[in-house]
Amino acid sequence: MPRRVDHEERRSKILEALISVATREGLHAVSLRSVAAEAGVSLRLVQYYFETKGGLMAAGLARLERVSHARWADRLAALPQPPGARATLDALCAEALPTDPASRDFHLLWMSYTVLALTDPGISDRVFVEGPARLQRRIVEILERGKAGGEFPASLDAGGEATLLLGLIHGLGTAVLVGQQTATNAAACLSFHLDRLASGTAPPGTTGPAAR
Repeated sequence: MPRRVDHEERRSKILEALISVATREGLHAVSLRSVAAEAGVSLRLVQYYFETKGGLMAAGLARLERVSHARWADRLAALPQPPGARATLDALCAEALPTDPASRDFHLLWMSYTVLALTDPGISDRVFVEGPARLQRRIVEILERGKAGGEFPASLDAGGEATLLLGLIHGLGTAVLVGQQTATNAAACLSFHLDRLASGTAPPGTTGPAAR
């Protein structure tokens, strides 16, 4: 009897190979052939599942997003249940900063993918819009939950603050990655910002962690 093919296992193996090649050699070294060699499969098999380099790259980015959200979920699972809105956002901020090999790889590859999408017409830029848009909507939901539960002021503009928080997370993550900020200071800045949201105060000019 023929062995049943596990297509998800094959796809996962190929995507793991993509991430390995990209983190080790850079996205410029990624091709269908190099990923096939890394995965130990035929080029035809990679083409069967992903068709083009653009399709492979988009699937790889989606995998990175899933892994990051799974790590966030693991952080939440370790907290007293159910975690509050503030604790949920604290866990998001902690996961978003590149402080270990997995989160550094995620941030580095995300930045590299973005540059590639802007310069290579074969790579869709939609994944770079859709992923952050999904996260922004999630942050809005968390802030609204926090407002309903009294963790954040009822007057808080959840949509506007979600936009600002997402920008702050991305900016500080990049600053940590390139060494412009330490992970400790970046985490303190994010905590300071969430404290400000919880208190309903306007951002002070020079009293945040970055000014110390």
